[in-house]
Amino acid sequence: SADSKHLAEELRSALLADALVLHYQPVLDLRTGRVCGVEALVRWRHPERGLLQPADFLGPAEAAGLMAPLTRAVLARAIGQTARWRAGGQELTVAVNLSAGSLLDRELPTLVVELLAAHDLPPAFLTVEVAEEVLRPELAHVREILAGLRSAGVTIAVDSFGSGFTSFAYLHDLPVDEVKLDRRFVGAAGDDALAGAVVTSATDLAHALGLRLVAVGVEDAAAIDDLARRGCDLAQGFAMSAPLPADELESWLHEHAAPGLRRPAVDRPNAG
Repeated sequence: SADSKHLAEELRSALLADALVLHYQPVLDLRTGRVCGVEALVRWRHPERGLLQPADFLGPAEAAGLMAPLTRAVLARAIGQTARWRAGGQELTVAVNLSAGSLLDRELPTLVVELLAAHDLPPAFLTVEVAEEVLRPELAHVREILAGLRSAGVTIAVDSFGSGFTSFAYLHDLPVDEVKLDRRFVGAAGDDALAGAVVTSATDLAHALGLRLVAVGVEDAAAIDDLARRGCDLAQGFAMSAPLPADELESWLHEHAAPGLRRPAVDRPNAG
């Protein structure tokens, strides 16, 4: 549509003007009760429309062929911020989403290695997340790019696992380290016996394959305890915090330094 085209043109200018911002959602290590990392989520500070969520502009960006530069900008910012935190004594890993469009960029592994080196950040501090659907067998180039990233020491996570048809058996043959379980299983696991069984089975299968299981969309403290009991490794969601700008996240981390201290976020904007 004309609207989408106009938005894509504005986004092109926003990329040049560095108008994209990242918000960071904490990731909790369920074994220690400590925050061990963050997921970086892109926002666009639009001059007229205010802060836009990814759902508002990723479609037009993909259609206009802007995913590669957008991904590069997000990676550069996320890696830079993580390196600054590390230099200040705050050791957090950062996860960045890679869309199907950004995975057409064969230079991506080289770019990531260069960015990590430029910021003096060890590769283990970066996780790249890919949606389950981009792992289809016919997308051999995706496997190549992920293998390149993984051989450089970057962690690979599969997002929204269980929303499609990928099996754990198929994951076994892919360069993957982490599985993020689809939120519809996670949210219902405490009350729904079937969802609970899915979480337990997924955790056991992931561990049998040497993968970590991450629960996303965790809404309350009871769910955190339930997931920890089922052997899940990591959790993120509003039970800990909504995605926050870097400075707000630093304040939040300062308040929540004590292990096991969990306070549900009050406002719950769209998590993106």
